[in-house]
Amino acid sequence: MGEHGTPVSAVNDAITIAIIGGGPAGLFCALQAAGEGRSVILFERKPAPGRKLLVAGSGQCNITHDGEIAGFLSRYGDHGAFLRPALMNFTNRDLIAFFTERGLGMQAEPGGKIFPETRRSADVLAILLAECAARGVDVRCGEAVLNVVPDGGGFLVRTEKATVRAAFLVIATGGASYPATGSTGDGYAFARALGQPVTEVAPALAPVYVEDYPFADLAGISFENLTLTVYRDGKRVGRHTGDLLLTHTGLSGPGILDLSRSILPGDVLRVTFLSGANLEAVRRLVADAVAVGGARQVKTALCDLALPERFVRRLLDLAGVPPGETCARLRKKARNALAASLAEFPFKVVRLGGFDEAMVTRGGVALRGINQKTMASKTVPDLYCIGEVLDIDGDTGGYNLQAAFSTAALAARHIAGLHAPR
Repeated sequence: MGEHGTPVSAVNDAITIAIIGGGPAGLFCALQAAGEGRSVILFERKPAPGRKLLVAGSGQCNITHDGEIAGFLSRYGDHGAFLRPALMNFTNRDLIAFFTERGLGMQAEPGGKIFPETRRSADVLAILLAECAARGVDVRCGEAVLNVVPDGGGFLVRTEKATVRAAFLVIATGGASYPATGSTGDGYAFARALGQPVTEVAPALAPVYVEDYPFADLAGISFENLTLTVYRDGKRVGRHTGDLLLTHTGLSGPGILDLSRSILPGDVLRVTFLSGANLEAVRRLVADAVAVGGARQVKTALCDLALPERFVRRLLDLAGVPPGETCARLRKKARNALAASLAEFPFKVVRLGGFDEAMVTRGGVALRGINQKTMASKTVPDLYCIGEVLDIDGDTGGYNLQAAFSTAALAARHIAGLHAPR
């Protein structure tokens, strides 16, 4: 009998693998680990698995990225080196092949993002569930795990409905972002209870809210390939090039989301609104455009620099330039103010989006406690941690899902290798 008199269930004489979390990492680890002599039970607290996967990429599922897998390593901040064995063991090409071999083709966008041809996250989830069913994985939905404790060379996993003894335990609960999908941070508590170190967590890939935001009514305007620089106490602490989206309340878009991992409240984010140009280059561009403008309106001259008209009108207003001002009448001080706004527009950061807005979580199960070649704990025998529960957060563009699948595949490979049929 388990705690509170709950019967302890085992599955015949098979080695039982318990997986907590029915997201992409948990499902993929389950179907990869299942096999002769190995029984896999997956616990998912929600009524159905894969809730967060269904909202990935606005329901279209940007599953991975194009290019050589070695190029992925720089996309995870300081943690790319840790992921090398997992990514090399199961690459983006392997992931694409897994789904195409099962009838779901993949398609690369010009920027390198890879989506299912159907543009439906539900089709990705359907294949994962079908493979789990075909391989005999016991997927138990609506069954939240309450606690886990070591038990004589294995683990007791207690839920509201049962207590299961497992030889192996895989924590695949995801992070703390989008808690409505089931990512509530439970995995951190399970890891801590077992003695696994966990770092402080915070939202990552989050929108940025700024003080005295001047572009609320320009929501929806986007810019491509801008230089974004973060300053803290007057010192530059981060720089990134990427796309920016103006929202009703602040800044978003892939470039902002990626850089948000380096931003703290109180930082100043300076945006160069002309792609590929530094301060001096912007000054020259604006000066040249005005110099040859003559009787043309300043607004028209700036729009010729591939800037949206509504945005230009707002910049003129902020610089105190009348809307119909001509280039010939524009004063040098106003011209310099416009150039400065386009070269290094300052946004003082009030806060970042919370867990309900962030795409992933920064922090989690500490990497120092995990064997990067197996995803096994260095201190707790037969415990594995995979996916977003780990202290890994990658750029937007499919890198986080690839990490989830790759760490899952590596853990499953190691577990299966330990207990392969003889």
